[in-house]
Amino acid sequence: MPDEREPRAIDLDAWGRREPFDLFRSFGCPFLSITAPVDITSLRASLKRAMIPFTIGWVHTIAWAANAVDALRQRLDGEGAVEYPVVHPAITVLTEREQFAFCTLPYEHDLRAFADEAATRIEAAKRSESLYTEPDREDFLFMTAIPWIAFTGFHHPMTLDPTDSVPRLAWGRFTEQAGKTTIPLNIQAHHALVDGIHVGAFYRHVEEGIERLGTLGGKLT
Repeated sequence: MPDEREPRAIDLDAWGRREPFDLFRSFGCPFLSITAPVDITSLRASLKRAMIPFTIGWVHTIAWAANAVDALRQRLDGEGAVEYPVVHPAITVLTEREQFAFCTLPYEHDLRAFADEAATRIEAAKRSESLYTEPDREDFLFMTAIPWIAFTGFHHPMTLDPTDSVPRLAWGRFTEQAGKTTIPLNIQAHHALVDGIHVGAFYRHVEEGIERLGTLGGKLT
């Protein structure tokens, strides 16, 4: 997938979801939020063998899954909508001052290359004295971790004017039971662009990404 920033405009008249698009973008609170547990037992083992930090490997896996779903690369654009060819994780990093900073991790398929760049950027963000390490963009996926809580639901702060259509993802504390490790994974998205079927596809791709990581030597294609 090329690392391009220019989106394509969606032809609303030819778009199969024009009616739900018009319906939900008129809502005062048009966001859906779903949380579900994900089995990460094999992912932790794969990342340990590859000597890649869990957070970096996990962020790559869910970014790969999100990029595989067209709806999660779509954004509102005035009265219309656009679709980006690729979207990039923008995570929160706990700084040395016990506050947080936003950190952009440019997405690419190859996990090793992604991990090397991500590690450098995360270390720089830990020393940041500002919330922002670079300006926000529409081709982001906002991500955060709440590693102290194995939560079962989550709601992200959103801008309503103008309406923010960047998907949000959050994950919590591991739970270990009967030899398996699970993690709560939340996704919040604008319902004018994203339906339950798209969320279902995202979780399916997360599971697929975890499985493929163990067989493709760290390269998700």
